[in-house]
Amino acid sequence: MNTIIKMAWRNIWRNKKRTFLTMFSIFLAVFLSLFTRSMQVGSYSNMISNAVKLSTGYIQIHAKDYWEKKSINETFADSDSLYKILNDDSNISFSIPRLESFALASSGSHTKGTLVIGTEPLLENELNKYSNKIIDGEYLKSDDKSVLVSEKLAEFLSIGIGDSIILLGQGYHGVTAAAQYPIKGIIKFPIPQLNKQTVIIPLNECQYFYASDNRLTSISIMLNDPDKMVNTVETLKNRLNDNYEIMQWQEMNKEMVQSIEADNIGGIIMLAILYIVIGFGVFGTVMMMTMERRKEFAIMISIGIQKTRLLLIVIWETILIGLVAIIFGIIISYPLLYYLSINPIPLTGEVANSLEAFGAEPILPFSIKPAIFINQTLSVIAIAFTAVLYPFSVILKFDVLKAMRS
Repeated sequence: MNTIIKMAWRNIWRNKKRTFLTMFSIFLAVFLSLFTRSMQVGSYSNMISNAVKLSTGYIQIHAKDYWEKKSINETFADSDSLYKILNDDSNISFSIPRLESFALASSGSHTKGTLVIGTEPLLENELNKYSNKIIDGEYLKSDDKSVLVSEKLAEFLSIGIGDSIILLGQGYHGVTAAAQYPIKGIIKFPIPQLNKQTVIIPLNECQYFYASDNRLTSISIMLNDPDKMVNTVETLKNRLNDNYEIMQWQEMNKEMVQSIEADNIGGIIMLAILYIVIGFGVFGTVMMMTMERRKEFAIMISIGIQKTRLLLIVIWETILIGLVAIIFGIIISYPLLYYLSINPIPLTGEVANSLEAFGAEPILPFSIKPAIFINQTLSVIAIAFTAVLYPFSVILKFDVLKAMRS
C-alpha cells in the first residue's frame, strides 16, 4: 500500500499546472462552503440562544393547561421540592422562576397592552446580562418596587427615568390588578417583539401585583448539553406529577423552527450547487488524466501490473489531490472563522431589520462546531470517489493493444 501511495503522490505532480488548478478549485469550494455554513449555523445558534434565554428556556415547566390558555389562573405553587428535583439533574445548569401575564400600561394619554414579566433580578442578570442592556437608569434589585420598561414601549408612552407607569390588569382568580410604579431603568431587548411591549418587575412584587403569592407561571431551564434535552425531559416527566407540563423549546417556538428549517434547506441547496460545479471540474481533470495516460496504463499492464492495482493508484491520486486541498482550506479558513465567532460582524439597515424580524440580534455570528468541518470534508471526499468512477470503468475494460496503437 505504501508503494501505491508513493506512486500516486509522484504522479499528481507530473503535471503541476493541472494539479494546482484542481486543488485550487477544491480549496475554493471548501473555503466558501465552510464560510457559508459557519455563518448559517452561527446565525441559527444565535437566534435559538436569544429565544431560549429571554423567554422559554431549552425546557419549560408550567401548569398543565397554561400553554393553551396563557392565563394567570393556570399557575403552580413555588416549592423547594421542585427545585430539589431540578438540582439533582446534572444536565440542568440553570433554572429561572417567572410569573408572566398581560396588563394595560398607561402614562398620560397613551395606553398600550404589555407583557409583564416577574422574575428574580439576580438570576435573570446572571443568565441574560440584563444590566448590560440598560440604556438609561439602573438595573433592578430583588426588593425594588419599581420596574424596567423596554425601549420602544418607553418611546410609545413618552416616559423616562423618574416617571411613573400605571399597570392595570386581571390578577389571580379575577382579582383586579392595578398599581403605579416608578421607572428605574429603560432596557433594550435584542428581540423586537419583547422590545416593543415588555415591563420587568421583581418576582415578589409581581406576585403581589397579581395577588398570586408564591405562585409561578413557569420555570425556564437551561442545559449544560442541549443535545441531551430529550433525556432530561423524560427524566423530569418521570419525577414530576401530572399537574405539570414539560415542553421543549421547539414546541414553544414553532415559527422560529420553521423559519430555520426553510433557511437551512436553502443553504444546503446552495452548497449542493457549489459542489456540483466543483465536482464537474474534478471529474474533468480525472477524465483528462485518464485519457492522456492510456499508453502509460497499457505499458504498466503489459509489464505485469494488475488492473486492480493500477486502479488503486488512480484512486489515491484523486484522494490525495482532494485531501491536500481540504487541509489547506481548513487551515486557512479556521483562524478567520474562529475570530469571527468571537467577534461577530454588526449589521445595519435592511439586513439588520430582517434579522430582528426573526427574533435575532442584528449581528452576523459564526460557528466553529466540528460537524461543520467534518461534513464539508466528507462532501469533498465523496466527490473524489464519484470522480473515480470514470477511470474505474476505463481501466476494467482496458484494451492494451488498442491503447498501444493509438
